[in-house]
Amino acid sequence: MSEFVEIRPHNINSKTINQIVQVLRKGGLAIIPTDSIYAIVGDLYHKNVMEKICHLIDKKPNKANLSILCKDLSNLSEFTSPIPNPTYKLMNRVLPGPFTFILRASNKVPKIFRQNKKTIGIRVPDNAICQALIAELGNPLVSSSIHSEDEIQEYLTEPEEIFEVWQNKVDYIIDGEAGQNTGTTVIDASEQEPELVREGLGADLL
Repeated sequence: MSEFVEIRPHNINSKTINQIVQVLRKGGLAIIPTDSIYAIVGDLYHKNVMEKICHLIDKKPNKANLSILCKDLSNLSEFTSPIPNPTYKLMNRVLPGPFTFILRASNKVPKIFRQNKKTIGIRVPDNAICQALIAELGNPLVSSSIHSEDEIQEYLTEPEEIFEVWQNKVDYIIDGEAGQNTGTTVIDASEQEPELVREGLGADLL
């Protein structure tokens, strides 16, 4: 049974954050709010986490579009090839925010993901709970969005609904208030010219 924990973005209990991070460090998984939809996350550097997430979302590792959630842009060079200046300026302008940037992967990424990934999705969420978890963990999270099985509603937005569906699948579910039902804006910046792949939250800032 998952632990269902209420955390409010304006009143974050550092003890609770620490407890969740201790479990993530051991390969545990949590469902957390971001600045868009709720996401399932784990410690990027734990060897079993990718497989666990892929199993839960029923995707083969080479087909799963997992993203890396970073605290800021400071450790981008660990995961990406050199970024053209215009792309970096755009990222600097809109992040933190509800954007996923697809970038050319550095040679470290295949080792982390244990598969030959040529691109990687990078997020810097504008959400205090998410940021607190990354800061306490000391390195990025790996994440996947969680979809609703409802044909009309693409994503689960209410923490109680999420708990009903996921309570026996992950270690923690954080109630950080209702989430959005719209995903991030996705920008493919793996080539020279950034290209809008999906309009989502934040698209009006471009």
